[in-house]
Amino acid sequence: MSALASPAAPQPAPSKPRWVRPVALAAGVAAGAFAAYFLYVYVQVWRQADRDEAAAADAIVVFGAAEYRGRPSPVLKARLDHGLDLYRRGLAPRIITTGGHGGDPQFTEGEVARNYLAQNNVPSESILVESAAETTMESAAAVAEMMDQRRLRSCIVVSDGYHIYRVKKMLESRGIGALGSPRSPGSDSPARRGWYYARQALGYVLWKFGIRL
Repeated sequence: MSALASPAAPQPAPSKPRWVRPVALAAGVAAGAFAAYFLYVYVQVWRQADRDEAAAADAIVVFGAAEYRGRPSPVLKARLDHGLDLYRRGLAPRIITTGGHGGDPQFTEGEVARNYLAQNNVPSESILVESAAETTMESAAAVAEMMDQRRLRSCIVVSDGYHIYRVKKMLESRGIGALGSPRSPGSDSPARRGWYYARQALGYVLWKFGIRL
């Protein structure tokens, strides 16, 4: 009678390569640093959103929003009305409107905004239009170039509050002094506003890291 075979001894688990632990540690540190920076920017976006810095400047820049077949959407109208108020207060002699087609082949946001301002008695020579950009980054770059060509050095940024921090930083990176002046806030819930802040914070962080979306 043959002897029973002894059970095989358990094999030791293969050891991980030496580089795994330092790489994992570095990845954890990088993720933590990114999260901390994102949180910092989020707070700056939130603080800027309700801050009205309007003061004398070379121009008022009204950033575009949706238009409906040649008519400003409620959001765009609110931005334009706020820009009009600043203009009528004598804070700047010019208004710059921005925004491309946004899916409408016939009208651009910048042109619709210009027409609205003209209908409200702003002289045509006091309105500059940027009507090609499709993103915030493109609009900020185009506005900075327009201002530089005319030796304009400062502006009041008019947009929704959550948008202003990112716009200001983009303009400042091109040598334009920017002040923020948000339009009257809408009726968005705190959760919705938090989402807007987070989206703008992420957009700013990606822009700072050279990621162009």
